[in-house]
Amino acid sequence: MMKLLSRTFACLLLFLTLSVSVQAQSNIQSPSEFLGYELGSQWTSHYKVMDYFWHIAETSSMVEAKKYGESYEGRQLMLAFVSDASNMSRLEDIRKNNLKRTGLLDGEPSADTTAIVWLSYNVHGNETSSSEAAMKTIYELVRPDNSETKSWLQNTVVVIDPMLNPDGRERYVNWFRQTVGEEFNAQVEAREHHEPWPNGRTNHYYFDLNRDWAWLTQKESRQRVAEYQKWMPHIHVDFHEQGYNSPYYFAPAAKPFHNAITDWQSDFQYTIGENNAKYFDENNWLYFTREVFDLFYPSYGDTYPIFNGAIGMTYEQAGGGYAGLGIQKPQGDTLTLTDRLTHHHTTGLSTVEISSKNADKLVSEFSDYYQTARNNPRSEYKTFVIKANNNPDKLQALFNLLEKHRIKYGKATREQTLGGYNYRTGETERIRVTEDDYLVSVHQPKGVMARIMFEPRPELADSVTYDITAWEQHYAYGIEGYALERQLEVEETFYSKEELDNTFGEPPYAYLARWEDLTDVRLLTDLLKNDVKVRFASEEFKMNDRMYGRGTLIIPRADNKNMGNGLTT
Repeated sequence: MMKLLSRTFACLLLFLTLSVSVQAQSNIQSPSEFLGYELGSQWTSHYKVMDYFWHIAETSSMVEAKKYGESYEGRQLMLAFVSDASNMSRLEDIRKNNLKRTGLLDGEPSADTTAIVWLSYNVHGNETSSSEAAMKTIYELVRPDNSETKSWLQNTVVVIDPMLNPDGRERYVNWFRQTVGEEFNAQVEAREHHEPWPNGRTNHYYFDLNRDWAWLTQKESRQRVAEYQKWMPHIHVDFHEQGYNSPYYFAPAAKPFHNAITDWQSDFQYTIGENNAKYFDENNWLYFTREVFDLFYPSYGDTYPIFNGAIGMTYEQAGGGYAGLGIQKPQGDTLTLTDRLTHHHTTGLSTVEISSKNADKLVSEFSDYYQTARNNPRSEYKTFVIKANNNPDKLQALFNLLEKHRIKYGKATREQTLGGYNYRTGETERIRVTEDDYLVSVHQPKGVMARIMFEPRPELADSVTYDITAWEQHYAYGIEGYALERQLEVEETFYSKEELDNTFGEPPYAYLARWEDLTDVRLLTDLLKNDVKVRFASEEFKMNDRMYGRGTLIIPRADNKNMGNGLTT
């Protein structure tokens, strides 16, 4: 009797659990149901986009969401993780196992071949259709009666960042709402198609976030890349918009390719492009590939992932700040926001589909990429030397950047003289490496990224490229060092500046601070904020056998009597 009751209770509990689960899944609303208007008929404000993603996360067992930061204007940045319920229960194991493949996390990876696909939307604020598409995409991935997407998610985790640049997007959306009439005007001459400066492309500080993946000058970039480093996806798509009269662009990209890009990374772009083309052909939508958008400069949303082992791609929909809710094209047809978000939605799902079908190969090639990086890097230069006697503020800034990208560095283990490329002279010559010097070896998990940041002469196969062709870090930071073709042993360490001894036998007449880099700008800012009176040298001068250049800050004690002893603390 007791056994019968127990079984009955267990069955009842299972029934109730399944009922609650089914009820929760049935409460998932489409974007139009949740927002109260047809998706594409108007812009969706940032907070509503975020609310919709949180709604999906709360009502679907296939989704987890997290806030990973805020924009400069305080708007939420978030990620949504989407997969089969069984994968969601072991999401952290999938993440860690993937990091073990890279060597960024210790341990032997398991044979699990779950693909990780990362979709990034709206990095340029006035290229707005992609955030609308992001809502439609996550809905189709979790919609209970969509069996096709469910099959893809059995071996795939999709990471969605629905809005990388909320401040720029809101700048554009608010301007458009103030400008448009009750009905949008599709005529190109209408005011709503001529966004004024400062337009919504950039973030709060008018910085182009799609040029900041490697340099991390902006708050949004630093927070996003920190999350990216935790996952290291196998596929990354950056959704954009271009001129309103262009067909849709998707991979494969145009040449030149940086020669660090592997044959596999190049070839699989064709595989993805062919799958996208299949859907565009079915709908008679125009598209093009391989004409623009090369893969050379390392700080884009396609190239940065590529140099971190992924298949990185840009997708470009016609529209941008010109298109508004609808614009008449020269051919006579009207390009609407609904058209634009539908195209982005289609390529997003197509990318998930083809990634799922090739998950085993994606994971295998990704693992090989990092094994090659650690053991047999394809780089002319094997070790990059950063001289210890460089400006300590510049060294600190450079090493902080390397740490954010998880690029290892350390000290030389012994002193030696050998041949190397001198960044200062531009010549290969005999150079001396001391035990105080810092080294970056390409024999490490992030060896490809290290090579990209420090190689003195990146090879350019074509003189026509989409962006800048020089970014080497010795030149960027104004520091001395060398590039060596030999692999040197590196004793891993972290850089820390020596603490300055600010004690004096007698109270000084004045304090001096050389004017040499951005750190000195911050110092001056802090001094002025604290009402410290500061002078500067208009000519160079010498004191105690030391030279001080023009611009040297001079803080006389006589000018700051009101500070008392506070000037020395």
